Amino acid sequence: MKLWIAFWNIVLKDMRTYYLKPPNISWGILFPLVWTAMFFIRSGRGMEEILTLLPGVVSVSVLFGTTSMLAVTVTFEKKQRSFERLLLAPIPLELLMLAKTGGAIFFGTANASVPVVMAAFLADLSPVDWAAFAAAVVLIAVASTFLGLFIAVAVSEVFEAQTFSNFFRFPMIFLCGLFFPIERLPVFLRPLSYVFPLTYGADVLHGAVHGGHVMPVALDLALLVVFCAGLFAISLHNIKRRWIV
Repeated sequence: MKLWIAFWNIVLKDMRTYYLKPPNISWGILFPLVWTAMFFIRSGRGMEEILTLLPGVVSVSVLFGTTSMLAVTVTFEKKQRSFERLLLAPIPLELLMLAKTGGAIFFGTANASVPVVMAAFLADLSPVDWAAFAAAVVLIAVASTFLGLFIAVAVSEVFEAQTFSNFFRFPMIFLCGLFFPIERLPVFLRPLSYVFPLTYGADVLHGAVHGGHVMPVALDLALLVVFCAGLFAISLHNIKRRWIV
């Protein structure tokens, strides 16, 4: 019970201290909002086109909401040496890092509601498979958060984390089938698409919204879980190697 109290206290502290600061508001909230509005306005409010764009803008909202969080919280606390105090706490490292990432996962998942709410005013969302949609959003948030953790552990400055994050984020926007099928990419780029976890989450979202699955839903979700576990394990290994003497 004490471990879970510590877990929630860390999550709530990060939410109060970091997640509503200007950099996070701009990248985590305003950017997805403007991105969504831009695409939906460009679509001319046609219901079919809005449903086609919805999986992409949801994925982008979650991706930027999660990675922007970790770039600030973990990197800033490591630079200010306050993270070292947490490492001394009587709490397992695995649970500690889940607490540090829990707020970002929640924030990224909540970000997905922005394009969904906007789309609900412009199109009929009743055909959407909400169970598959929700599962994909949560797993995309977890995978993106752990990718952000991996990046934050690898750098020492907040601006480095943001720059390194963009090295992954912007290629994923174009390579993961968010706004056009992977089959339309040049042949030599297609294998890169399947290196990114967002590809599998976007496939589930497309299938949930308009039936455009490329792979079975169970396989997509299973691969997302594998990516989540792998990124978290690598991040823990790097923390132990770089930060814990």
